[in-house]
Amino acid sequence: MKQKLALIKNKAFLKKAGIVLAALLIIGALFFFLKTTDRVFIDDSVITAPIISVSATTNGRLRELDVTEGQLVKKGDVLAVVGSETLRTDNDALVILSNNQVGSTISTQTQLMQLIRPIDLRVTGTLDENKGLKNVRVGQVVSFTVDAFPGKTYWGYVDEISPSAKTTQLAFSISNERPTQQFLVYARFDTTKYPEIKNGMSAKLVVFTKTN
Repeated sequence: MKQKLALIKNKAFLKKAGIVLAALLIIGALFFFLKTTDRVFIDDSVITAPIISVSATTNGRLRELDVTEGQLVKKGDVLAVVGSETLRTDNDALVILSNNQVGSTISTQTQLMQLIRPIDLRVTGTLDENKGLKNVRVGQVVSFTVDAFPGKTYWGYVDEISPSAKTTQLAFSISNERPTQQFLVYARFDTTKYPEIKNGMSAKLVVFTKTN
């Protein structure tokens, strides 16, 4: 008799446990749905800024190179002297590449350095065309994280979507499957609010598609 009662109790417990487990699974699925719906996730992202290339306007000897990689320069600062030409920066900028050929004769095709404007930093995400691209619009709110600062979330908005695919070369294959094209999604953020974010940092981007 006691064994039968224990068996009945065990069955009742297992039934209740099953109901609780099912309820938890449903709640978890609902939470996941609410957490992911109306959002596009772009894990392949990086912090970038448009590159400004600096070259001389006439051929001549590189007499001076006045900046080094990683140096911040102010508008009007001297960058280099080529022959009788003094090259100056038009904006506050960061030197990301410096080609030190002092003493050499260089042409107008020689790239002396590359600069970026820190104020122009953006999150650049690479998105497959079938992973929600059709729902992404300029002006939508985004959040993003950078690998260098785990656990911290930053905010911005979609600034631009590339009008053509990232790779334009045709890929020939014996397979009947069509290649998936990738597009760039750019997100702007307040660089003065997040000064710790640097050019080249890896990031992950989330676009909230119902915010415009």
